[in-house]
Amino acid sequence: MIYRFRVILDNDTEDDVFRDLEIKETDTMEDLHNIITQSFGFDGTEVASFYLSDDEWNQGEEFSLFDMSEGMNQVRLMNEAKLSDTVHEAQTKLIYVYDFLNMWTFYVELAEIAEETEGVDYPNLMFVQGQVPDDAPEKIFEAEKNGEFDDDDDDDDYNIDDYDNLDFDEHWN
Repeated sequence: MIYRFRVILDNDTEDDVFRDLEIKETDTMEDLHNIITQSFGFDGTEVASFYLSDDEWNQGEEFSLFDMSEGMNQVRLMNEAKLSDTVHEAQTKLIYVYDFLNMWTFYVELAEIAEETEGVDYPNLMFVQGQVPDDAPEKIFEAEKNGEFDDDDDDDDYNIDDYDNLDFDEHWN
């Protein structure tokens, strides 16, 4: 069987930027990562992760490209996860983050499960809409939306060179 995905760049521009692609259900999450990066024009060398998502696009379990946990946490790796074990009719949505410094974020949705077409090489880029901007779209995080990190807060007007008024014991050890 073939999975048909729509991959949408999360951006605040008026132009929609997305790719429709096909991939075999027996391929891995890493294979999906590779066709996404190629179809959007990235070189694929940056750290990336997929996250399972619910219908409201809330981030769930992570599938990482590399294990950077240093044994601290159990990490599911893209190359070990088959698409058919991860994405199916009951679990159709993923969030994909590429390049954690720039936070390119994509919404990935399984649109259809279809029969393989003879003579077609998979993975297959079916449709391209929109141009990828030069820079990743700005992200506004929940804490910023709620005003928890206001830059206008004057309570933090400390002079770090004024040790006498910082109210700590510099000889604590």
